[in-house]
Amino acid sequence: MTAVRRAGVLLVAALVLVAGAAVEARAAGYRYWSFWERDGGRWTYATEGPSTARPEDGAVEGFRFAVSPDSASAVRPRGAADFGAICAGTPAKRGTKRVAFVLDFGTAADAPSGERPPRGRTACARVSGDATAAEALAAVAKPLRYDTNALLCAIAGYPAKGCGEQVAAGEDSGTDPSPTAGHSSGGPSLGLPIGVGVVALLAGAGVWQARRRRRDAA
Repeated sequence: MTAVRRAGVLLVAALVLVAGAAVEARAAGYRYWSFWERDGGRWTYATEGPSTARPEDGAVEGFRFAVSPDSASAVRPRGAADFGAICAGTPAKRGTKRVAFVLDFGTAADAPSGERPPRGRTACARVSGDATAAEALAAVAKPLRYDTNALLCAIAGYPAKGCGEQVAAGEDSGTDPSPTAGHSSGGPSLGLPIGVGVVALLAGAGVWQARRRRRDAA
């Protein structure tokens, strides 16, 4: 294998390592309200959003604010989730339905910069029989805030800003988020400049070896 070819192989290997380090360093979670449904005594991640879901009378719905990489890793709402206890003070009424809510505002570690999560609470909404989960939620936890894509951004005014923003791995989740979802606000990761230095070093070594071989062959 010639020196130039060897240097090329090393360059490719270094680039792969740099790319892997950069991806790992910038792997992210998203700060958002996840939506849950109570099924058989346990929480299950909702298969549709609150604006289209139509819970039945006696349903228990949950919302949890947290930083999660995906729905499979999302954390469940905390606290009691018993319909009878939550809606004990809201009697049934003909032509309406009652929906119990567990609202978990998350932890201080998951809060946006400068904000403090309210204490978790429960609420019982009595709404029309065809109301969506979002309509029932609005009856007991205003103000709600949505973005232009109808993503639920805030419940009871929390958080005051931001909506589904990305949080880079290793970043303190309480730091200021990027204003645009899907883009990390953190600066360049250490892996990138270090990797570029390695590539430059290998490239220089390859050139030096090639020149030396030509000089020896002369």
